[in-house]
Amino acid sequence: MNIRCIAIDDEPMALEKLTNYIEKIPYLELVAACTCPCEAMQVMSENKIDALFIDISMPDINGMDFVKALPDPPAVVFITAYAEHAAESYKVRAVDYILKPYSYIDFQRAAELVRQACALKQQGEAAHRDDEFVFLKVDYRYVRVKLNDIIYIEGMNEYLKIYVKGNDPLLVHTTFKQMNGHLPDNFLQVHRSYVVNVNHILEVERSVILMEGGKRISISDSNKDAFMSYLGRYSVRK
Repeated sequence: MNIRCIAIDDEPMALEKLTNYIEKIPYLELVAACTCPCEAMQVMSENKIDALFIDISMPDINGMDFVKALPDPPAVVFITAYAEHAAESYKVRAVDYILKPYSYIDFQRAAELVRQACALKQQGEAAHRDDEFVFLKVDYRYVRVKLNDIIYIEGMNEYLKIYVKGNDPLLVHTTFKQMNGHLPDNFLQVHRSYVVNVNHILEVERSVILMEGGKRISISDSNKDAFMSYLGRYSVRK
């Protein structure tokens, strides 16, 4: 399991120590080392982040307030020189709290707790995705379809043609607008006539997506920025 993380500390020497420790842990991937929460927010808008190792006492906005402001915070380890912050850190469900000065052994303990928290979250998300379903009205019958089995959806005038893994396509008398209200975030509109399930993408080359089953779908100019932004959050880049 690869855990993508950000280190945040306004003191250069403290940030260097933190990044060195992160780089020693095999399952931690340092995405960015930031000197302030604003930098971290920019990184988080462009990348999928699983964990934050963050100092509490910083100018402008402190680490605690930054985490509280996040709508869906990743696993958090607070690092600070002030023991009185400990109780508050657990109110925001921090995974751990490291008191400066700390050793590599202290950091290893916190990293292991992060690994456990991320594994539990991943298991819960996978189970939730597998259980989600929708009933589709096909002619005079309702067909139960697991959302994660839908590969992609093609718009055809007043109908949608829904391609389901292991089954023939289903023709449903509805619109993208009505259908989108039942779809989770991993379904993206990439073209006026296509919505894709990113869990079934095999590869993306330039502006063409190769789906499971061999279908190639072009990404329209109007949808390209949103799609590439989503793709960037889950991409491993130099």
